[in-house]
Amino acid sequence: MSDYDARRETGIPTEPVGSLPRPSKLQATYAAYDEGTISKEQLEEEQDRAVRDSIEKFEATGSPIISDGEQRVSSFATYPITDTLAGTGLADHLAPDGQFFAIFADGHGRQLPRLTGGPFRYKTYAADLLRKSLPYAHRPMKQAVIAPSMLDLLYPLEDELPDYSREQFEEDLLDEVERDIRQAFDAGAAHVSIDFTEGRLATRKDPRNPWTGAGLLPHFIELDNRVIDRFSPEERARIGVHTCPGGDRDSVHSADVDYNDLLPSMLGLNAGYFLIQLASERDRDRVYRIIGENLRSDADGVQQIAHIGVTVTQSPRAESREEICDALVRAANFIPQEQLGSTDDCGFSPFSIDEKPDHGSPDYAREVAFQKIKNRVQGTTMAAEKLGVG
Repeated sequence: MSDYDARRETGIPTEPVGSLPRPSKLQATYAAYDEGTISKEQLEEEQDRAVRDSIEKFEATGSPIISDGEQRVSSFATYPITDTLAGTGLADHLAPDGQFFAIFADGHGRQLPRLTGGPFRYKTYAADLLRKSLPYAHRPMKQAVIAPSMLDLLYPLEDELPDYSREQFEEDLLDEVERDIRQAFDAGAAHVSIDFTEGRLATRKDPRNPWTGAGLLPHFIELDNRVIDRFSPEERARIGVHTCPGGDRDSVHSADVDYNDLLPSMLGLNAGYFLIQLASERDRDRVYRIIGENLRSDADGVQQIAHIGVTVTQSPRAESREEICDALVRAANFIPQEQLGSTDDCGFSPFSIDEKPDHGSPDYAREVAFQKIKNRVQGTTMAAEKLGVG
């Protein structure tokens, strides 16, 4: 278990969600690989260059904990089961025509594969990629993993698969997610956060997207807790859960869902910390209050920390460190100081192919992302000094 101390450098803990925009060259390389004009080795070489650049620039921000920007993954959700968003390298027992995970505010959607049979097994574990990135890093690294609740959507919504029940699939799924987390820690991750963006969508009831109206949130919470509860309190203190209204092509999928429909349930997860989109909320005081009322000082042996979002990852405007400091000081009126942290609203580009239209290009979006991270770190340190924390 890592000896990483999240308060040592900044007083108030601060942590990224995970992803960074992929450089235009890497996105073009993914496309060439899908077209069959380059080899897997050539794709991996370009991924490696993007990882090295991401880690170097991440460390230059002063962030006490970093990620590799998820440059090697198809998306935050599909990295275990396919090499690219287009479906090249799809894992066994999967077909490309699954249900849509999300339909975004600008009208585009992201589709998942469909399970055709069992057993369900990961093709790639997050640790497989983390091990490649760690030699480039001089600071502690975190690893984001996908929640079982997201991958539960691989199973047909209404039909039962012959010879592979939903119950058996979910048992296999939980085993794979546990293995994903344990291997990440074993590889050297200081923290592991579980991406749970489907949580907010589960209460949206979008008629274009049938699963969102199926009342799945209680089942999602139960599934995710079944994994989290397999870990000790010491381990769970280093396991986080992330929620946001999505982020893709500078658009979101569930910002109109009332956080009161999600947060009281989500904070019932026995994780040690949460990464909560908040900078882009209209009524932040109300959300701070919901968090303060539901965040637990004892979640089965762990004091929970709420890392509130202080940068809007879908906006090209970099928030100043003063703005970030003020947001944290304000939040401390509702959330106990010892349970307060900061983060970015979402991953900066959860999907490997993302044109970042509001930014003008993925390359400019990368520059903006690193500036936002630098300001978050500095603003968090300023807030800790004002509050006398750390």
